[in-house]
Amino acid sequence: MSSFNLDVFFRPRNVALIGASATTGSIGNALVKNLLEGKYREKLFLVNPKGGTVEGIPVYKSIPEIDGIVDLAIVAIAPPSVVETIEQLGQKGCRGAIILSINMGAGEGSLADEAAAVAARHHIRLLGPNTIGVLSPMAGLNASFSHVPGLSGDLGLISQSSAIVTSVAEWASHNNVGFSGMVALGDKADVDIADMLDYFAMDPQTRAILLYIENIRDARKFMTSARAAARAKPVILMKTGRHPQGLAAVASRKSALAGADEVYDAAFERAGLLRVFSLHAIFDAVETLTHIRTLKGHDLAIVANSNGVGVLAVDHLVESGGSLATLSEETIARLDDILPAGWSRNNPVYIVTDANTERYKAALDVVMDDKGVHAVLGMFSPSAIGSSEDAARSVAALMAERKKAGKRRVPVFAVRLGGGPDVVKLYEDADIAHFETPADAIQGLSYVLRHMKAQDQLMLMPPALGTFQPDYEAARTVIDEALVEGHDCLDAVDVSTLLKAYGLPMAASHAAASAVEAAQLAAPIISAHGAAVVKINSPDIRFKSDIGGVVLGLANSGAVATAAQQVLERAREAHPHANIKGVTVHPMIRKPHAIELLAGMMVDEVFGPVMVFGRGGTAVEVIRDKALALPPLDLLSARAMIEKTRVNRRLEGYRDTAPCDKDALAEMLVRMSQMIADFPEIQELDFNPVLADVNGNVIADARVRVAPTTQHDHPHQRFAIKPYPNEWEQERQLKDGRIAFIRPMRPEDEALFPSFFERVTDDDMRLRFFSAARSMSHAFIARLTQIDYARSMAFIALDKDSGDMLGSVRLMGDTDHEKGEYAVMVRSDLKGLGLGWILMKLILAYAEKDGFREVEGEVLRTNQTMRQMCEALGFDTRMDPDDPDLVHMVFQVPDISDKIANLI
Repeated sequence: MSSFNLDVFFRPRNVALIGASATTGSIGNALVKNLLEGKYREKLFLVNPKGGTVEGIPVYKSIPEIDGIVDLAIVAIAPPSVVETIEQLGQKGCRGAIILSINMGAGEGSLADEAAAVAARHHIRLLGPNTIGVLSPMAGLNASFSHVPGLSGDLGLISQSSAIVTSVAEWASHNNVGFSGMVALGDKADVDIADMLDYFAMDPQTRAILLYIENIRDARKFMTSARAAARAKPVILMKTGRHPQGLAAVASRKSALAGADEVYDAAFERAGLLRVFSLHAIFDAVETLTHIRTLKGHDLAIVANSNGVGVLAVDHLVESGGSLATLSEETIARLDDILPAGWSRNNPVYIVTDANTERYKAALDVVMDDKGVHAVLGMFSPSAIGSSEDAARSVAALMAERKKAGKRRVPVFAVRLGGGPDVVKLYEDADIAHFETPADAIQGLSYVLRHMKAQDQLMLMPPALGTFQPDYEAARTVIDEALVEGHDCLDAVDVSTLLKAYGLPMAASHAAASAVEAAQLAAPIISAHGAAVVKINSPDIRFKSDIGGVVLGLANSGAVATAAQQVLERAREAHPHANIKGVTVHPMIRKPHAIELLAGMMVDEVFGPVMVFGRGGTAVEVIRDKALALPPLDLLSARAMIEKTRVNRRLEGYRDTAPCDKDALAEMLVRMSQMIADFPEIQELDFNPVLADVNGNVIADARVRVAPTTQHDHPHQRFAIKPYPNEWEQERQLKDGRIAFIRPMRPEDEALFPSFFERVTDDDMRLRFFSAARSMSHAFIARLTQIDYARSMAFIALDKDSGDMLGSVRLMGDTDHEKGEYAVMVRSDLKGLGLGWILMKLILAYAEKDGFREVEGEVLRTNQTMRQMCEALGFDTRMDPDDPDLVHMVFQVPDISDKIANLI
């Protein structure tokens, strides 16, 4: 249901309290008092079987007695009565219910499950059970038993913990921090994190969203909502459980390669969320992002009247990975004119201890004019010459003067060295970020830079991978045969066949049942490569090196035969019950200056497939240098994985060692990503070591674990981020004979739009965008091409021969996945060829298959061609009462279940 009816929790027309009580100290009584402290005395229904009055308000004995429609209900009664209560509320037209009751169970057959089913039938949204409730300070609603109502403001808080809501509300009240809404989710029988993210993302009263997370159930729903919210406003989160203890050992090494919290970290980063690790840090981040959302660059200038404090700030900046601006010669000359001898003549700008606030202001003014300065950290230690209040007034005055004069205003991170609430108010009124210590200010800068990086990554345009097409049938054959034979791990020969099908660089493997056969197979390998490698071949022995099951550098057939025999004997001794097929023989890969890397995939219980990249070799668990990312990957996200590792420094080359081919490594990760998207049977990949040098990379050893999957599972069902849906690719012939290749939009398609728009007339631009303007920014086109396939869809039509963009159509779904808004555009010189009709029919077919109920769009009244086409496709025409120039086109999507019923 997503954001459907969620407004009822924050702006209800009226409130019914089921379980109201006159008993002091009871939850029912606390709820009544909280509600009466707000704006709902005249809109409050109290219900209790005993009747009577509470706080002077009459009490209904039952819900049916209520005269009128109930909008929001608060349910604070014994669990056995909750389901019947929800049924009665449904009959009263209730839109939302907050269930405070505890011990209602979870899962199929529980009271919580029954209540959710009844609520869904009546279109009631349920919050809880086991929640403290909701605080909506802007609406004057405290629908909770929190002891403080919270202050009105523009922050939205979503928490899985009721205690966090009450703690934050109290802290915020003491620190003058206000909220548009605060919600404790409880046991999430219906409304969950993703639903509330969608609500606050669209709420115009909410400027930033705060999240407190303990766990996530539906990873795809969360990722879709989180990515959408992060594009709209800052989302700052804290998650508990970073250091789980006592986890059971698992059969494979995947637990050593990726812990649960590392996977959450990868998910948060992919979604563009800003993660912090304490409640204090949440509000520090909010304080910063309230005043500063973005910077022109990363370079910081520091202005201070204390050299020691300035140097301390530099230490914090360096430790956080920040960058100190280099002042221009012009800036230094101007500072020479206004500062006394003895100033630092460098950054930090030490304005000398005897400085008053006028000198401080003048120095800040000069520094802000330097184009190489992207932010300023201002610190003024109070003395008899100038106070903290005077410093705050001077900074506020400077920003106002520069604004009035139209001069460049560089964001200021002001440190309050001394001073009290008056100083805070001065900075707040001037919209200047302010902090208690230099460390806090540098941390605040890091929050802005991290948020900028997250936003940039959401907008990046990855390069195209090229025309790579895997040998899907060869890969399918290998996996199916292994599963039919009952193997959960592919043998070496099958692994090399699978990897070859996806163009992954691994030398061929040859299976030998005996030492003699191994020697025979090794002869041509040694002739071609100089040496061979022998490995044990057994589906039951996963870590060959641990039992001496790998022998390298075998230079002749005799050595191969001896090594093969020894390997077989060691395997039988170590694993007497294992299915030992023999050995495999491989070429000896000689890369004397190669770096050993690890690339792999594991399936997380929450987020599904997770990619891993890092330092490889036998000491991988000890070194623990790795990066994680959620697939699907493109070349940019793959490159970002590589660059997050410590081994990346070695890959860039050093001394007489040439840099490795990181582009080849990134392409390998992308092809791995595609392979696991194509085959849900793949449960684990472990490429270790991957040998990388200037000439590329080779997978020296690989393990692939597989498992059966149900026949009806879509290959992408297990992904937290829905991968590219290649099943929608198709070719269609236009009326002039040309072939249009139509496929889902990809981020790299951004490069095709400029030349496309050049071949669209001004009239067509106006009909499509209601404006003839042609200034299409990167951010604008990125929103057209970066599709979340779990929520929306866009198809692009390309000329099969030239690759030119011919047209596109999109369906932008709402958060409830009920309605979608269509948009279609065809190149102006291609009108009359039938492409618009083809694209519209395709998007309607997609809407039907993906479960949309309605497709709608706005068309200019003068756009007769579009109106006629839509009407021919079955759209209804509705005039817009607010704009006579617009026509609203609505298509009711056929229900697939109705179609099936008609066929039976």
